Order: sequence, then C-alpha cells, then structure tokens
Amino acid sequence: MADPSGSERLRLDLVAGLTPRQRRQLRGWQAELAAAQDWNGALPVALLDRCWLQLQAIPVASLAQALPPDASAEAPELVRYRQWIARGLSSWEAEQCCWQEFGSQACQQAQQRHWHQQDSNPRGWTLRRYLDLVATYRHQVETREERQLPLLVLGRAGTRDPHQLLWLHGTWLSMRHTCA
Repeated sequence: MADPSGSERLRLDLVAGLTPRQRRQLRGWQAELAAAQDWNGALPVALLDRCWLQLQAIPVASLAQALPPDASAEAPELVRYRQWIARGLSSWEAEQCCWQEFGSQACQQAQQRHWHQQDSNPRGWTLRRYLDLVATYRHQVETREERQLPLLVLGRAGTRDPHQLLWLHGTWLSMRHTCA
C-alpha cells in the first residue's frame, strides 16, 4: 500500500484518536449532511480543539462569527499592490502607485494591520480559506456530489500551528475493529 499523504495521515491519526462518543457525533453530523435536501446555513461544520479534546459542530452560517477569518490581506491597498506586482512592476514602483491612489498613510496602515494580524493570529485562517470552504461545501450539496463533512482542526494554542481543514466522508467515520 502506498504511503498516505500528509492530510490523509492526519485524518487517519485524528479519527483514530477520537473517543467513541466523538466518532458518534461525527457520524451524526455526517447523517445530518446526507439528509439535507438543499444547501442551507444550518449545515454542520465540525471544529476540533486538540488541546482540550473538544469536538463541536456549528452551523456554516455561524462559522465566520465563531472563527473570524483574517481579512487583513484583502485590504484594497494590498489587493491593488499585488495587482501592480502581477503586472510586472517592481515592489517599489507598486508601492508608489498605491501611495498615489490611496495615500501613503492608508497603505502603511493596511500593511501594519496585516503584519499585526499575522503576528497575533498566525493560524492561516484567511478570508480566502473561509470562502473556499463555503464554496466547496455548497458545491457538494448543490451538485449532489459525495458530501463530505468539513472538519477544522484548530491550531494548538501557544504555537504557530495553522488551522487545518479536512473533509471527512462516511468511510473515514466508520468504526474500525481495533482488536489484533
């Protein structure tokens, strides 16, 4: 058998480390997802806090309030800067263009907010990742693809570990016989 990828290995380790009660919870949320007729904001997103061994589900509509994504990189000044860089300008030229468009103070404040956010909350839970989760989840439900339960594994407190998103389908949630 091939060596599992990093995300598969993490998924296997996490599921193996869950209590029977937590596995039942995941199966229940998976059943709720499978029974859903249409996309709606009440569909579950599982959150696992490994530090406290806590597993909970929140409605997808409440995810941004429960786990606010870092939108600091989406400031108009920084978006425009990346656009200028993509057009071939040097970083200095791109910065000058942004200063002309937004003012130097606004550009500096946007950079400072972004850097501060990266230093104070380095979990990698960005607006882009949040929007990708919601879009993927919605696509699965609307197209009747195999529905996978999103599981956000929260980064450990006191570390720079990022939050990790795993997609669980029914086979990952099955109880495995552990007797040798």
